[in-house]
Amino acid sequence: MAIGFATEIVTPEQLAAMPNRKDFELVDGRLVERKIGNKANWVASELARLMGNHVHQHQLGWVMTSEAGYRLDPARPNHVRKPDVSFVRFGRLPHEEPSETYDNLSPDLAVEVVSPGDTVQELEEKIDEYLGAGVREVWVINPERRSAKVYQPDGKIIPLREVDELNGGQIVPGLRCPVSALVNLPKPRAAH
Repeated sequence: MAIGFATEIVTPEQLAAMPNRKDFELVDGRLVERKIGNKANWVASELARLMGNHVHQHQLGWVMTSEAGYRLDPARPNHVRKPDVSFVRFGRLPHEEPSETYDNLSPDLAVEVVSPGDTVQELEEKIDEYLGAGVREVWVINPERRSAKVYQPDGKIIPLREVDELNGGQIVPGLRCPVSALVNLPKPRAAH
């Protein structure tokens, strides 16, 4: 749902200065509210933790969460997308340091976790933008369907079920994450 200003264009710098900036993306100068529910947030956090541990251990690059934004296309200067989880390999960020605001590049991997408020059209638009901007792979995790899909730049879509695993391949070498680890919520231990 687009909210904000009818005629005023918002810049990435203005978005970065907003106190509630984490709740919005910028689509051609319009503020668009990010609609992530608690379950989707847990899935994204769990993936970021698992991926972050692996990436840190093997010194592969940077794992970012949903507050990190990317200016994907120089032709769209007032456009910032914020994947739920993203990865940028070492050697791509200027001075090997993330920007104070939003990086002017596409991540190597972008992950979106489906929330109840997401529409198919919005999700497809994001996937197309990511792949068109040079993202090497997009993972879409659907906690309600207990599944995931991997989108590749050549148009290939790989559906995964709960019993399958997400594989970092050449993008995040060595990363293997069972879909079940993300869609099965933890349960408390039984009292003894």
